[in-house]
Amino acid sequence: MPHFDFFPSRTLTLYLAKLFVVRIFAVLIMLVLVLQMLDLLGEGGKILAYPGNGEAQLWTYVSLRAPQLVARFLPYSVLLATIITLATLNQNSEVIAMKAGGLSAHQVLAPLILTAFGIAILSFVFNERVVTRATATLSAWTAVDFGPIPKDTDIRSNIYLADGNDILTAVTVTGQGDATVMEGVTWYRRDAKGDIVEQLRSPRATWANPGWRLESPVAFDVATTTLRPVDPVIVARGIVPARVSMRSVNADAQDIFTLAHTIEELQAAGRRTAALESQWWHKISGPMSSVLMPLLGAVAAFGLARSGQLLVRAVIGMSLGFAYFVFDNAALAMGEFGGYSPMVAAWAPFLLFFLVGETVLVRTEE
Repeated sequence: MPHFDFFPSRTLTLYLAKLFVVRIFAVLIMLVLVLQMLDLLGEGGKILAYPGNGEAQLWTYVSLRAPQLVARFLPYSVLLATIITLATLNQNSEVIAMKAGGLSAHQVLAPLILTAFGIAILSFVFNERVVTRATATLSAWTAVDFGPIPKDTDIRSNIYLADGNDILTAVTVTGQGDATVMEGVTWYRRDAKGDIVEQLRSPRATWANPGWRLESPVAFDVATTTLRPVDPVIVARGIVPARVSMRSVNADAQDIFTLAHTIEELQAAGRRTAALESQWWHKISGPMSSVLMPLLGAVAAFGLARSGQLLVRAVIGMSLGFAYFVFDNAALAMGEFGGYSPMVAAWAPFLLFFLVGETVLVRTEE
């Protein structure tokens, strides 16, 4: 008689969960090591190009980049671990033994889904506590060409602001309110046609209330193509510190609570926040994608291994998993552009592929 409990016996549940966890972390470590080495080959030259950088800076880059790789490829690792685990169980006739004992396909998958849910929770905490900080630091470090990073807890990089026809850019911005400081500043003065007539470069700019005081600026006159140092000057009187903060939001570098506060501030200022809202919802739906992987890869578990279809089933399961990631990225992009509402953009792929996975499982096994 079939069992009606969702989970099989405690012993079988622990056995399946242990197999799954070991394979998840084995695949994750393999992926991160390979991808980190390839990434370091591409970025190592840029890091060492900065005077004084050496092996210590390479290890610093690895420590900042590795959390991003872990966060990005953990769902892929869960998918591949699902295929490997279920295909192995099928090959060894363990799935047949479990089904002969009265377990349904859902009961066979239950320990894997529960384990994946635990992985999703760990992924969410890891993203919020580790990845956001690493992303913020790495973005600021990259912006200064892997040189010394300004000592600040809220570093923004690559700022681009318009003040009428004129443009103000900065490599990094530190501080808040009246204490805001820009570094690597360039001011472009343009005429009514939008043509640049003068360019001012300054290593540092501070808030002058109103405007920004450029320290030790160097002017480049477009008409005469001459370069000359000039006295400190105040520019961009229409740009306030709050606007600098609003224009430099990196959702990946903010935790879910900070991002929610940022969205509220932008909405109060009348700014469009659809892209940030989509990314806020994706901070939850992204880690939850791990829960889908056992369901999408389940097709590899069932069917006779000796029928010669095991490889085909594994490929189908892998294809379903990767199709989810493609749809997820496309929906998030649509949400950022306003094609979907933020909540729909983040959760529609999850619900769609949950239904797809259930349909495939029920039609083939239940």
